[in-house]
Amino acid sequence: MTISDLPLSYCTNVHPARTPEDVLQGLKDFTVPAQREFGGPVAAGLWLAQSVTQKILHSPHLEGAYYFAGNVAASGLQCYTLNAFPYGNFHSARVKEQVYLPDWTQPSRREYTQDCAEILSELLGDRTEGSISTVPLGFKGFPNAPDFQVRCAQELLELARFLKQLQDKTGKTIRLAIEPEPFCVLETIPETRQFFALLRQQAEIAGLRDDVDEFIGVCFDVCHQAVEYEDISDCFRQLAADHIRINKLHITCALQLDHPAQNIAGREALARYAEPRYLHQTIAPAPNGGHLRCIDLTPEMALNPPQDFLQAESWRIHFHVPVNAERIGPLGTTRPQLLQALREIPGLPYAPHLEVETYTWEVLPDTPAVQSRERLVHGLAQELRATNQLLVELIKG
Repeated sequence: MTISDLPLSYCTNVHPARTPEDVLQGLKDFTVPAQREFGGPVAAGLWLAQSVTQKILHSPHLEGAYYFAGNVAASGLQCYTLNAFPYGNFHSARVKEQVYLPDWTQPSRREYTQDCAEILSELLGDRTEGSISTVPLGFKGFPNAPDFQVRCAQELLELARFLKQLQDKTGKTIRLAIEPEPFCVLETIPETRQFFALLRQQAEIAGLRDDVDEFIGVCFDVCHQAVEYEDISDCFRQLAADHIRINKLHITCALQLDHPAQNIAGREALARYAEPRYLHQTIAPAPNGGHLRCIDLTPEMALNPPQDFLQAESWRIHFHVPVNAERIGPLGTTRPQLLQALREIPGLPYAPHLEVETYTWEVLPDTPAVQSRERLVHGLAQELRATNQLLVELIKG
């Protein structure tokens, strides 16, 4: 049995935070009350934007990261994982494809991730292992150069070297978790496997193969692979076959629209999920065995879809919805795929970090302009409670 015995984590990228003070206030306003309502220990999966990491590491306080970690610990919360996917403002009016910048060809992405690792080494306290999730190299919609993946690999080799040095200095093992996502350079598990083959080839040349194997793995976001219509159990088997470690598993659910031609109420409901902040990639099985793909959900797409989409058996939409929801009105969710992923975990020879990551509470339809603190705390606690119950049932067998 390899289910992590760490407190279940939830990702704090749901809360706007541009300064260390904002981060700490978010913990006070939301995470601590959610832990209280949940009734057990909860870990804060901190999202630290680049502006936050810079202020922490250049704090006027001596040992800025140590001081920040002390404040987190004083709140009664643990932290063993960071989300270093969004580099900038994840709560601006329009995020969309900008969330993938800088990509992994840019030294600034590596430097930001190294800063996160340094801070996490303090946040871990007495624990010795941490994880950091990151972008899937870049976005396919950008004009990426032919050698894009090779350049990404070179930056990741430098990161692996840094993480080994950090381990030697602090005794902390901090692993990177590359997170495949629809329409990104790495979106499917076969694409991920191909990149890891390239990365390991480059690592062999550089004499860094052991460091890459130790420190570089994936973040398996269940929503993302479900949207791709990948078989979840097969994904686990493919990664295991190539000895690619799942350093972090995002406990997430996507929206699903079944029988769109007949489900007019479902399409009308789905149109209300189209919003201007985040990208909502939409995929459907095609009759020829391939997939129909729409880069971003719009009201027009939902209400008056192209004929091939209209006749599809179902659509899956990259919109993170509460993980305890099996249905939302006339819409389904990919909760069955989440249950499938959780059932695969005990078969692994290691224990991935487990984190609930529903960052879309602010943009759910019918959400008040000013989110009720109590509503959000209650929603987060319900997600944690439902997930914890599933894990308890797995442990009991």
